[in-house]
Amino acid sequence: MAGPLLWYDYAVSIAPLAERLRPTTLDEVVGQEHLTGPGKPLRRMLETRRLSSFILWGPPGSGKTTLARLMAQGAGQAMVALSAVSAGLKDIKEVVAQAQEQGGLVLFLDEIHRFNKAQQDALLPHVESGLLTLIGATTENPSFEVIGPLLSRARVFVLEPLSPAHLETILRRALADPQRGLGGRGLTIDDDALALLAVQADGDARRALNALEAAAALAGPAGRITATLAREALQLRVARYDKGGEEHYNLISALHKAVRGSDPHAALYWLARMLEGGEDPLYIARRLVRMAIEDIGLADPDALRITIAARDAYHFLGSPEGDLALAEAAVYLATAPKSNRLYTAMGAARQAARETPAEPVPLHIRNAPTRLLEELGYGAGYRYAFESEDHYTPQEYLPEPLRGRTFYHPSRFGFEQRIAERLAWWEERKRAAGTAQGPEPPAPAPPGRGTSTPRGGSDAQDAPAEGEPPGDRTRARPPGRHRPTEEG
Repeated sequence: MAGPLLWYDYAVSIAPLAERLRPTTLDEVVGQEHLTGPGKPLRRMLETRRLSSFILWGPPGSGKTTLARLMAQGAGQAMVALSAVSAGLKDIKEVVAQAQEQGGLVLFLDEIHRFNKAQQDALLPHVESGLLTLIGATTENPSFEVIGPLLSRARVFVLEPLSPAHLETILRRALADPQRGLGGRGLTIDDDALALLAVQADGDARRALNALEAAAALAGPAGRITATLAREALQLRVARYDKGGEEHYNLISALHKAVRGSDPHAALYWLARMLEGGEDPLYIARRLVRMAIEDIGLADPDALRITIAARDAYHFLGSPEGDLALAEAAVYLATAPKSNRLYTAMGAARQAARETPAEPVPLHIRNAPTRLLEELGYGAGYRYAFESEDHYTPQEYLPEPLRGRTFYHPSRFGFEQRIAERLAWWEERKRAAGTAQGPEPPAPAPPGRGTSTPRGGSDAQDAPAEGEPPGDRTRARPPGRHRPTEEG
């Protein structure tokens, strides 16, 4: 369908193996079958020779540059390549002038996410008019990095990391090709070495080929590439991570959802991935604090204390010792009882506050620091809770339009079951005093469901005295956190 590319002679002479072995036709492309296979979008564009603007989004070494070049050549159109790392508005103007002279051309813009808004705006009218057919390439999520108007005029094609099987195919091709590859050197490679290169490259064909070329140099002419040589050629395997981009948000989302889903093993894995990728540990600590509040709340009040302590411990120790404090907090949160009732209660309360922003504070719960305010009725009728034997005096605290509203409904898990018991007890006192207003109180947990302590434990030793609200004698204790015996 398409002949050899113009850069072929250069590539064979001095370029690295990854450049020399770059496919010269779409049929040579390994992987990305969802875009290049029969009837798929890029294949259809070439067959019809009708090229429209698009953006290739994928990880390093997945074939973005290769596909861009093949598409431009296969469509029979002249292409100008720019890198957004070094190009600016002056370069865009020059390309536009060249396109006007030639009646249009293809602009391949690598690392398009590096262009700022003004630079992307400069492309917009020429892409819209069809003077420029834009092919962008990016490792970052275009939804965040490309302006909306430009994104609406260019299709986005997602490239996947190459599988180990794909990379093995590419590596074998490199070893066999006598012109562009290493076929003339008489090299052999052990199966385990080939598999190691394919797996450790993490879906990046360029990395796999660079490592193969380095291993070939270590082996020498007619040499044998062993797993040891392959490992030496690979050197340090760096985690794929971008602290400011999509992968950053993907990984913190995975950690948060693993904690919420009560999976300590996954929580530790995603925590380790972030730390290995170079994430700021204090950012992780802040997110752990948020998880303690949002997903556990009062089901286990110790969760917040544990995460704050982990943050302080990391701040005091630094890495690597402080990393264990974050790991301890992550495992604690993942294994804690879960409740988002505090989170939803605050949301409901804020909504009510927005709906009633001018409701006055009831007079009886206002402060009256002066005689004038006392004369105006401030504080009149307020009943001091501690004058009651059980430290509870039924009275209203909400503005009149909100009387009877309930925002917080404790769950039946962990310490919140005990809170539910207290709320029910106070509601009974209200009814007995003839002041109950609003809906029924939260129902106690069904028999045999949940616990009345954060993580289990004995209820008998904490039973309330007669007339005392439930759960006020001692703090609930999780299972396994009992008072030490004399033996320690």
